[in-house]
Amino acid sequence: MNEKIEQLSKILKESNNIVFFGGAGISTASGIPDFRSSTGLYSRKLNRNFTPEQAVSHSFFIQYPEEFFDFYKKNLIYPEAKPYDAHIALAKLEKMGKLKAVVTQNIDGLHQAAGSKNVYELHGSVLRNYCMKCHAFYDVDYVIGTERVPKCEKCGGTVKPDVVLYEEGLDEDIISGAIHAITEADTLIIGGTSLVVYPAAGLIDYFRGKNLVLINKSSTSADHKADLVINEDIAKVMKEAVANL
Repeated sequence: MNEKIEQLSKILKESNNIVFFGGAGISTASGIPDFRSSTGLYSRKLNRNFTPEQAVSHSFFIQYPEEFFDFYKKNLIYPEAKPYDAHIALAKLEKMGKLKAVVTQNIDGLHQAAGSKNVYELHGSVLRNYCMKCHAFYDVDYVIGTERVPKCEKCGGTVKPDVVLYEEGLDEDIISGAIHAITEADTLIIGGTSLVVYPAAGLIDYFRGKNLVLINKSSTSADHKADLVINEDIAKVMKEAVANL
């Protein structure tokens, strides 16, 4: 085990109120690609180019629901994905009583699948879907199994994923819960995120604790603020660090 992972293990041992804040990088090992991409997509039907960000925007969902769900089901839902080493290590830390919360930008539900209980999903979850008219709940299988646009069986309304689309605001209760957890933390571990998506990336500014740890394959804009920076695969780092406790 290298020196930096040993240092992380020491921090984990000495901490009693850890919060983990993570992004897409924690789920890539589970087979879910990082969504952020500059690749332009082209739809013959719409006769226009659009980016992935535009394809999952609120206005695109409203204007072109069929095309939205076609893109959404192909690119954002991964029903076969399973929690990997980083998810599992964080769930173990929570069971030990050390990790108090997970704050995630991911919408895959893998933290809960690994056993984490206190998870703040900043951008929602593909596992939850609601009718826009009567608010009836539908699971992810219902959306996957529906051709074209999923409709409510009770009232006929459009079923919308409980996912924060571009142009939509974050849930205020989720944000305030995440801020409170980060403010109270003695250690904040940020992993698998480039910290470029706002307002989520701004949550780091609420941390007042002792240890700020950044684990990401590439450098981030917050590296200079961190007490420990590890530019390695987060699954490997977290697995080894927690196994050493």
